Amino acid sequence: MKHNLIALLVLIGLVVYGTYEYLRGASPDAGPAAEAAVTGLETGIRKGRLAPDFALEDLQGNTIRLSDFRGKTVLVNFWATWCPPCRAEMPHLQKFYEDYRSRDVVILGVNLTPTEKNADRVREFANERQLTFPVVLDEEGAVMNAYKVVSYPTTFLLDAGGVIREIFHGPMQYDKMKEAVSRIQ
Repeated sequence: MKHNLIALLVLIGLVVYGTYEYLRGASPDAGPAAEAAVTGLETGIRKGRLAPDFALEDLQGNTIRLSDFRGKTVLVNFWATWCPPCRAEMPHLQKFYEDYRSRDVVILGVNLTPTEKNADRVREFANERQLTFPVVLDEEGAVMNAYKVVSYPTTFLLDAGGVIREIFHGPMQYDKMKEAVSRIQ
């Protein structure tokens, strides 16, 4: 009987601790190194966390870092040329970028290049649709993996400090982008 009581108390303790960690938003793989020294915020891919920085090449071969856009609101959009919802979303992203870039809003299109036939197809796609927002190539899929992107498109809305404020799975239309950005600016 005593062993059962001890086992029950341990189980209750584990459940309470697990619930606390879940509600706190802790990541099981986050350690002390995940702490962002500058802001004091933990880096991660959940709301309220500092978005993990990355560096990828754009369509012209220039290295673009997510942190280059610190001080601006950023929509980090993960997409692919073959994805019908991504294709439908592109005109909305382009129009929103044109209308909001003067308000310090950036759209950063992260192409999931390992899922493409080749990177040239991405360039053709961007040219055909006259995309003017920055598009970068995640050729190794490292950023896709770091952000745990499993559905396309997926968009992370970051505030000017680089903190994730919203995560959207599926295509976004202009009005949804406008509403989301207006809540944090």
